[in-house]
Amino acid sequence: MTGLGVIAGQFLLCAALILWSGIRLSRYGDVIAEKTGLGGTWIGLVLMATVTSLPELITGASSMLVFDVPDIAAGDAIGSCLFNLVILGILDARHAEPISARIHRGHILSAGFGIVQLGLVGLAILAGTRAPVFGWFGLHSVAFIAIYVLAVRTIFLFERARVAEIAEELTGDFQYREFTLRRAVTLYVAMASVLVGAATMLPGVAEQLAGITGLEQSFVGSLFVAAATSLPELVVSTAAAGIGAVDMAAANLFGSNLFNVAVLGIDDLLYGQPLLAAVSPSHMVTVVSAIMMTGVAVIGLTFRARRKRFRLSWDVLAIVAIYLTAITLSAIEG
Repeated sequence: MTGLGVIAGQFLLCAALILWSGIRLSRYGDVIAEKTGLGGTWIGLVLMATVTSLPELITGASSMLVFDVPDIAAGDAIGSCLFNLVILGILDARHAEPISARIHRGHILSAGFGIVQLGLVGLAILAGTRAPVFGWFGLHSVAFIAIYVLAVRTIFLFERARVAEIAEELTGDFQYREFTLRRAVTLYVAMASVLVGAATMLPGVAEQLAGITGLEQSFVGSLFVAAATSLPELVVSTAAAGIGAVDMAAANLFGSNLFNVAVLGIDDLLYGQPLLAAVSPSHMVTVVSAIMMTGVAVIGLTFRARRKRFRLSWDVLAIVAIYLTAITLSAIEG
């Protein structure tokens, strides 16, 4: 078997494991949401988004500590934000009603925090060596992590209040009577371990495939590695939507974007010098595109169109168009 065949086989094996574990992870996450009363949005934002974003964290850490490729780390984290928003299109295409009308407006909170984070990333890249630092890392990296923590707490408080308002309607309406919380948590951890184990192999496979093309690292990170590390989000969100947990699916995507920017802060702490001062300015294409795509999602969630004229709703079509433009511009620069 050729080297390319071996790499392709490894990729398919990883993808199969992610698909198998991701479907089950979504179900057990839904059980935990029901048993704890925390709501699918917060479970998706924290539990599921953290698990599905661990490949970005591991890829970033290895890029800093082992391979010294800051553009791969930055491209992976920011490019994954773009790819996650495109996944909304897959969720949107599964039903006649637009995705923005099937999820509640509370997701505007996580999207808004994400725009603030991405805006700060853009400022740090533009500032370069002029950005304020503390020792070996940029102060903006502390802000990336602090905004993530603030977002999680704010959304938790929002969801707790929202769930309390509808608690009477939910009384007695249980789907998973056969599960105990302990069993659900145990199975969730088991499936998460399988998913993370398979997902951590994907970046290395993607980098090998990308190495054959000879493309610039920033483009490789934004497209190939980002797509590989975002496969867990794709599988888990699609599976969650398939069992009716559409808010959990959306929260996983917006939450993963928040976590991905926090990963940039962790990468900066590991790098030994200011990370965003060492990366290519071409990352601004993906940063600006991610801000635009998230902004379109906010508009869609606010307007909440009830019908589609095409297979995809207008806001998802705009998100996909921005993504394709960003990839095209990145390829030209690369």
